Amino acid sequence: MKIKPLADRVVVKMIEAEETTRSGIVLPGTAKEKPQVAEVVAVGPGGLVDGKEVTMYVKVGDKVLTSKYSGTEVKMDNTEYTILKQSDILAVVEE
Repeated sequence: MKIKPLADRVVVKMIEAEETTRSGIVLPGTAKEKPQVAEVVAVGPGGLVDGKEVTMYVKVGDKVLTSKYSGTEVKMDNTEYTILKQSDILAVVEE
């Protein structure tokens, strides 16, 4: 199954980073904060949204920094995705 976002929506997959304390203890997933770095999986077409022209600045494959509690989480084919507005993306991460 494929997700095709509408308007100014973006589908991202959060990138899980292993978190280790200063003393070397690896934290389990339940003890970590929600990750904020994600990979863009699909991008909507943009266009006219609420009477304003929206240009999409992100593309599939970009790594982005998102707002901490933004978007709607969905699970498809045992994979968790977040669907959010492009305006909830704070920055593109360049390596």
